[in-house]
Amino acid sequence: MKYKLVKETKPTLSTYGKYKAVTCHYQTVESNELIEEIVKQNCLDRATVVHVMSRLSAVISRHLRKGDKVRLQDLGMMKLEIESDKVDKPSAFDAHKHIRGVRLHFLPESSQGSPALYQNIKYEKEKFGMR
Repeated sequence: MKYKLVKETKPTLSTYGKYKAVTCHYQTVESNELIEEIVKQNCLDRATVVHVMSRLSAVISRHLRKGDKVRLQDLGMMKLEIESDKVDKPSAFDAHKHIRGVRLHFLPESSQGSPALYQNIKYEKEKFGMR
């Protein structure tokens, strides 16, 4: 995983002027690419993989929108969380006014607190230096 060092530019933060590592993302792997990889690695035809991925996406989305948590074996758990403004008393809360949005939270599968997804990552500084 490549990273670069970036200077904090928000003067209101206590870390203003300090440097932090941020991940360099070079590409986005699209569904079609994942499908082709699965087809090549398994005894499945493309149409079957496309159908399964499409149905999986629809089922996961439906459960998340209902408020369910979804756990995918060997990958992790995902859930939607509401972000809202704070109010002084419950009677003052108006969902249309105070709910700012929804965020997807993903928690990697872990064994004794150590997510397999995070293990054996090699960190390499981007050669282009700091931004």
